[in-house]
Amino acid sequence: METGLKTRPILVTGATGGIGAATVRLLANEGADVIAAGRNQERLSALSSDTGCRTLIFDLTSEDEIQSALSEIELYGVVNCGGWGGEIATPMDTDIGVFDKVIDINSRGTLLITKYASKSMINAGKGGAIVNVSSQASLIGLAGHVSYAASKGAVDAMTRVSALELGKHNIRVNAVNPTVVMTPMSEWYWGRDDIGGPLLETMPLHKWATEQDCAGPIVFLLSDAAAMISGVCLPVDGGFSAV
Repeated sequence: METGLKTRPILVTGATGGIGAATVRLLANEGADVIAAGRNQERLSALSSDTGCRTLIFDLTSEDEIQSALSEIELYGVVNCGGWGGEIATPMDTDIGVFDKVIDINSRGTLLITKYASKSMINAGKGGAIVNVSSQASLIGLAGHVSYAASKGAVDAMTRVSALELGKHNIRVNAVNPTVVMTPMSEWYWGRDDIGGPLLETMPLHKWATEQDCAGPIVFLLSDAAAMISGVCLPVDGGFSAV
């Protein structure tokens, strides 16, 4: 399949995380001009050494930093992958400070990147594509995930509205909604038989996602092969949301 991504400048936020780094590597393999963004210079430098990507440092919670970082670069594509998981809590005992931080990073951060990246894309006049990394948590009820689910539900809503607003500029906007990616960070919770077991048993494919399972659909949605796909929130969940 010809992706059409060769030499196209594509920004990936949260690039040093699992899904972000896998996406950077896959885009680099496709010949894209990848701009890996995050806050950790050491990790970004290591990723650059491995892939040849450019790097950019800014804080997703700072509009000034985002505006400054994106004002001078031309973009064709964006992957909004930066995010934070927050806490495991019910609506009755959730920490509102944690809720505010999750919304600040996941929802507000996605909007800020879209705001300033889309201006660059419109000015370039070449169309483009934005892919937001959402979550299975926005599609179904997951116990303990009230703050995270709310933040990703907002991302899904922004995806649809942005697709509507940016379509006239030939800019497509979609989201991917992964299930659990079993990393050391998530294993403490989802690796428990009483927590992850029922979900895994219900899932038709009966396996957790990998970072590569998520990166593939992201790159597809950025590519020319998805030229007529916009406003979609694509479950990458082994069939769980279809049950």
